[in-house]
Amino acid sequence: MKLQPVTGEDPREILRSLRGAIHGAGPALALGLVEGLPSDVDAGTAVVVTTSGSTGIPKSVVLSRDALTASALATADRIGDGAWLLALPAAYVAGLQVLVRSLVADREPAILSGAFTPQSFAAAARTMVSTVGGDRVPTYTSLVPAQLTKLLDAADADAGVLAALRSFEAILVGGQALPAATLERAESAGARIVRTYGSTETSGGCVYDGVPLRGVRVRIQSGEVQVSGPTLADGYLGDPERTDAAFPRDRDGARWYRTGDAGLIEDGVLRVRGRLDNVIVSGGINVSLDRVERVVRSVPGLAEAVVVGVPDERWGEASVVVAARGEALRRSEATQLEEARAAVEAEIGAHARPSRLVLVDELPTLLSGKPDRETIRRAVAALH
Repeated sequence: MKLQPVTGEDPREILRSLRGAIHGAGPALALGLVEGLPSDVDAGTAVVVTTSGSTGIPKSVVLSRDALTASALATADRIGDGAWLLALPAAYVAGLQVLVRSLVADREPAILSGAFTPQSFAAAARTMVSTVGGDRVPTYTSLVPAQLTKLLDAADADAGVLAALRSFEAILVGGQALPAATLERAESAGARIVRTYGSTETSGGCVYDGVPLRGVRVRIQSGEVQVSGPTLADGYLGDPERTDAAFPRDRDGARWYRTGDAGLIEDGVLRVRGRLDNVIVSGGINVSLDRVERVVRSVPGLAEAVVVGVPDERWGEASVVVAARGEALRRSEATQLEEARAAVEAEIGAHARPSRLVLVDELPTLLSGKPDRETIRRAVAALH
């Protein structure tokens, strides 16, 4: 089967091509950094998503029609069927799945045009109001935490944005951990939030609010979260070694995806603790930057902060908090840092306290909306 590059980011162009790929009448799509990819893929392939992610290491994930469709059907089984609003880039798996769900449900998606703003989001939400047989058609959308925060900030003064947030039957939020304070704020505003966990390799979110979707299995092996089920990718295009390493088979022949995330399962609910490899050694002690970041984000004004590791002459490595200016301006930088250090010491220990707080005008992000951690890390290292 031929692989057709889609070089633009126009979601309508992607939707047109995706329709043929999902229904089996058209070639497979290549989304993202397509240069140098093989031109042929296995039959049944719908999309190859190439992304560098936050680490800067490119990977080309092969997603079949069956995997994408299984994910869409499992989502409808969990949260219901209806109309979807695309507010994320369609070339990334979370946005792509909004289009797939729309195709599987045989409904045209609403598409947010241009840059994401609270006002454009509210305008797009208003266009989705419809009924069938006198019953309102439920509406859904998918966001990343930074988008949700923007909407909540605007909703404080804009009744239209608040109404838009409340209008959705469910708002899926994924891509990164949603701070508890942001979730509480959204629920207080009347938004119905569903936290999702997954990756491109699992066709997007496959665990909702800690509970796997229908057909999905989750296990913890040596502290690592591993996922199995019909939504798994076929592997990495042109990279059999990486595929074999990431998708091992157990003795029963079942394929599992090694997520690289640390986690545990409590009372049937998955709790992700961060990346296994996002660890620095500070003063001879291992420090999980994800764990530090979760604590730092509980400090007022630092809900969207990013924590990175940099070389340190005294400790070998140290963690640095990077946050956008905003609420932090209401207090001094020194006060913010002290509060963050105190919170981390109380929760983790003195050895994990961040060494610095760096305020920037805006945090760099990837097209997917996630923080561009590698760019942030390099910028902070340069400051050192």
